[in-house]
Amino acid sequence: MVGDYLVIAVYIAGMVGIGWLSMRLAKTKSDYLVAGRRLGWFMYSGTMSAVVLGGASTVGGVKLGYTHGISGAWLVITIGLGILVLHALFARRLVRLRVYTVGEMLRLRYGGGAVTTMSSVVMWAYTLMITVTSTLAFATIFKVLLGIPDVAGIAIGGSIVVLYSALGGMWSITLTDIAQFVIKTIGFLLILVPVAISAAGGFAGMRTKLEPSYFDFGAIGGATIVAYLVTYSLGLLIGQDIWQRVFTARTPRVATVGGIISGSYCLIYGLAGAVIGMAAKALYPNLANAQDAFATIVEQLLPTGVRGLVLAAALSAMMSTASGALIGCSTVTTTDLLGKLWRRPGVPRLTEVNQNRVTTLVLGILAIGIAMVVNDVVGALTVAYNLLVGGLLVAIVGALFWRRGTTAGAVASIAAGSLVAVVSMILAGLEANEPIFYGLGASLVVYVVVSLLTPPTADEVLRVWSQRLAGSADLAESSPATAATSH
Repeated sequence: MVGDYLVIAVYIAGMVGIGWLSMRLAKTKSDYLVAGRRLGWFMYSGTMSAVVLGGASTVGGVKLGYTHGISGAWLVITIGLGILVLHALFARRLVRLRVYTVGEMLRLRYGGGAVTTMSSVVMWAYTLMITVTSTLAFATIFKVLLGIPDVAGIAIGGSIVVLYSALGGMWSITLTDIAQFVIKTIGFLLILVPVAISAAGGFAGMRTKLEPSYFDFGAIGGATIVAYLVTYSLGLLIGQDIWQRVFTARTPRVATVGGIISGSYCLIYGLAGAVIGMAAKALYPNLANAQDAFATIVEQLLPTGVRGLVLAAALSAMMSTASGALIGCSTVTTTDLLGKLWRRPGVPRLTEVNQNRVTTLVLGILAIGIAMVVNDVVGALTVAYNLLVGGLLVAIVGALFWRRGTTAGAVASIAAGSLVAVVSMILAGLEANEPIFYGLGASLVVYVVVSLLTPPTADEVLRVWSQRLAGSADLAESSPATAATSH
């Protein structure tokens, strides 16, 4: 195990070192929040893949493969499909808008502040919960590696993420993501997949040991696949943590090409996780907990040093998702929720970079604390996704594609969708699939009806919106609020 400790130690030192060096790159708000909008297609695709393929896609994907076979790949496949749709339909528009948050986009399009506040509260809760659940996953890796209690593992992993995220912001996260992307590709795809398949006797060997359903792509169930599509594919279309990566692209074309590469990579990653889980089931059919399939196959099959690299790959997956969600939560907080607070008399005057740095640090500590005491992580994450998709999807898609949508329609849509989703969760339970569908349905009906019954959005607001969508240079870096009211 000494070799494993050494590999992990070098990895952790590298992540912190990158964060420290990245402080020099984070000179402006744009540098800190969106890496100066300067990423090319390679860095863009790598960081996008890193943020969406976290612990749920890695450890959870193997678990689903262990439980359901090849159909367990659907969770990560729907993530990949969401990335592909995002970049086919939304990415070029988002890059041209040159905003920082989903709330800014909504304010720019609808010309009202209420829709920004409501959407930002939902987005803040969503990004914080993603940070918490990703931070909680550190306990699994450090328990296997060091045999330490969950709380200690959460504290170690969470502190590393908070440190490098707060130091360099998106530049730090981007550079660590690229390193993590390479480590994940080598450790998970190039090492663990062939080793697991070989140890299980190849696919022919697995067929002799596993039920036929393990090779049925639809065995996990149509209802589950649809639920994954609605929750994850649609959730990825509008999440602040994902949009913020889109904003880092140098050009709309970079976002499109990089996004297609990232989405395709996710599809491969999903299949790989399911195959590893199938191999684990063939080799260790009686595990008490399917969640242990990943750790078991790594511990049993790989030699010292190589095992450390694959564990670093899993750690990379968790850290990239946690850091992406953390910077997203921080951006929503400073840009949409607390922007005016920093400018009040008596509040210490900090540069925009330091404002974001302090906010990232505080939110990171909060996420670590919640992760140490939370009991129902799945329930909290379900609530966040149901509110995100049920409450915000219609207003966001309407903003991008339906000019007749109004501020009143967006506000009513967010309120109705969120309320119906919450009531449905109370009545049907957190694990039910219905709340997200009911929330979406209510949101859509209310958005259309209220928009048609209220006056259209002001021509001046729509004119500025159209100019920004066209990539107008003179409005590119002005704030949405200013742009929407200065003509």
